[in-house]
Amino acid sequence: MQLDLIIKGVNLSDGRTNLDIAVKDGRIVEVAANITENSKDEIIATGYLATPPFVDSHFHMDSTLSLGQPRLNQSGTLLEGIQLWSELKPHLTKKAIKERAHDLCKWAIAKGTLIIRSHVDICDDRLLAVEALLEVREEIKDYIDLQLVAFPQDGYFRYKNSVDNLARALDMGVDVVGGIPHFERTMADGTASVRALCEIAAERGLLVDMHCDESDDPWSRHIETLTYETIRLGLKGQVSGSHLTSMHSMDNYYVSKLIALMAESEIHAIPNPLINITLQARHDTYPKRRGMTRVKELMEAGINVACGHDCVMDPWYSLGTHDMLEVANMGLHVGQMTGVEQIKQMFNSVTINGAKALRIEDYGIETGCNADIVILQASDPIEALRLKPTRLFVIRRGEIVARSQPSSSHLTLGDHEAEIDFRRLVTQ
Repeated sequence: MQLDLIIKGVNLSDGRTNLDIAVKDGRIVEVAANITENSKDEIIATGYLATPPFVDSHFHMDSTLSLGQPRLNQSGTLLEGIQLWSELKPHLTKKAIKERAHDLCKWAIAKGTLIIRSHVDICDDRLLAVEALLEVREEIKDYIDLQLVAFPQDGYFRYKNSVDNLARALDMGVDVVGGIPHFERTMADGTASVRALCEIAAERGLLVDMHCDESDDPWSRHIETLTYETIRLGLKGQVSGSHLTSMHSMDNYYVSKLIALMAESEIHAIPNPLINITLQARHDTYPKRRGMTRVKELMEAGINVACGHDCVMDPWYSLGTHDMLEVANMGLHVGQMTGVEQIKQMFNSVTINGAKALRIEDYGIETGCNADIVILQASDPIEALRLKPTRLFVIRRGEIVARSQPSSSHLTLGDHEAEIDFRRLVTQ
């Protein structure tokens, strides 16, 4: 058998080293040492880390790269960002949304992020963003798996046309049911919205991903309702709670009960470290809360935690390059997850955990999986998170779609010259 591609000498994130990956017809057909079959193409990647592509489990592609339109967020707050987005929405065009989305997708591909779940605002009665991103999903499908969430940004009950608009968006082909219960007018309305939206998902056979308790208020407890509805409606494994920042302010006794309920319901937790730590705790003086949900405790309870980038250069966040290693790096710092296994768990939060939350099939570096592979200028997940290194090759279905030269610095120190690339082997 002649292979289409063979990648030689890579390390894998599970600790296996010096393996070859054989690719044929867009699939991985063998992972083993010293594969000798002939191949049309070959990558020598000795000692480098090969990982399945990065997964962004929570993003807003309709607003991405719109920074400065119609003005900048002077306070940097969540509420001013929402106000800015409301000001921009009447002036959106499908053409502009698509252009920005395609630009972001190119950034993502270059960074090795080939799976993205994007929330799309349905509180614009024209559903321009829905129409635009459905087209982008189709146009980019050879390179990125784009999953769309029908997201009532202004509240499912709070905005007068959300109920009809969400149904229309799902009928148009949006993949996932979204919500924002903490933004409804009352806690009771928030609870009712969770129930109604989960029932829609159950009826249609769709996944659920709610912006849930993105608040510093310890009494914002819609995640409790979400766990209950997940079990009541038989949706175990199909529901995600995004943000969950109110958990950082809840008392420990209540959280001990809540985490157990979440584990029972098999809910996926999706924090967004870059955004959570910048938008939350804005009313605090000192001591100042960290703003991110309890990632370490959730993981220790066996809950699947998958991180998202959330925003790049939009009304809520003026920074970002769509690098999921930056997301995980920030998450491990804020969550004080610097133990060896904890760092590896944070790498998983932007790879295999995201694939599990989004229910992506044939994902991984194993025989039979799609040949979607990223080769990093690092030797293991810990080094990858430390360096946020160059993506040497990004491979989609066996085809190289992005490549970069290895990064290094040339030093001239008197009569001594040296090349350094910041890699450093650590003995176990």
